[in-house]
Amino acid sequence: LEESPDSAYHSHGSSLEEEAAERTDDEEQERLLSYWQSVGRGHQVDVPRDMAEPIQQLTRNNNPQERQTIPFTLIQRKEKLGDLLYEKRQYGKAKWACIKMKEKQYEQSICLGFMKLMRYICEQNSSGLYLGITIPIVTIVHTDESQSAMMQSVTVAYYLPEVLQDEPPHPFDSDIIIEEWPSTIVYSRSFRGITNEDSIMREISVLAAILESPELCLQDTFIIAGYTNPAAANRHNEIWFLQRP
Repeated sequence: LEESPDSAYHSHGSSLEEEAAERTDDEEQERLLSYWQSVGRGHQVDVPRDMAEPIQQLTRNNNPQERQTIPFTLIQRKEKLGDLLYEKRQYGKAKWACIKMKEKQYEQSICLGFMKLMRYICEQNSSGLYLGITIPIVTIVHTDESQSAMMQSVTVAYYLPEVLQDEPPHPFDSDIIIEEWPSTIVYSRSFRGITNEDSIMREISVLAAILESPELCLQDTFIIAGYTNPAAANRHNEIWFLQRP
């Protein structure tokens, strides 16, 4: 009996078209991995081979319309001559996947922290599912009280999508902790480019000078909110001051 194309397909595994698709899939995975590895080298970070799949999955799912923005209530916009100086926002109580990093340089910490969170987002969790990207990815940084030096220890955090807030999937990586953050008022100012110790300290002093009452905010804890992945050159970032509880 002559096999129908369908039965041949089932008995011989994948079709030629599928094999070709898999080949281009592998080539694309290699291309993305080598791109991230070259970016990593610029930040003195090794991007291991086991990141190939999470990188590809994240890239595929990285359509702007599929990213979920962290919800907030806008309280006030402060402008001067048509330029936005800062926004005052309220973020509600929510659960975040957090990882503490303490590399020599800030850029190394956020790249390595982001890679660990990517694995968690890309199926390395108790649900076995791709969790979806939320923006911004945030980093908590600390300075001394006089805001003249930045501490090495930072926390990189991923806001869990609305549908997962009640029951967040457990990370396989024991370094990732699920934390519930209280409702917080933040003062947010936008800036572009790379984020490193110098640019962060500069943005902290700029926002401190603009705010009417900077003393109402924490003096040694700030958040860098990143809307673009750490591999991008001209990133869209924000500096957040946190109002004292």
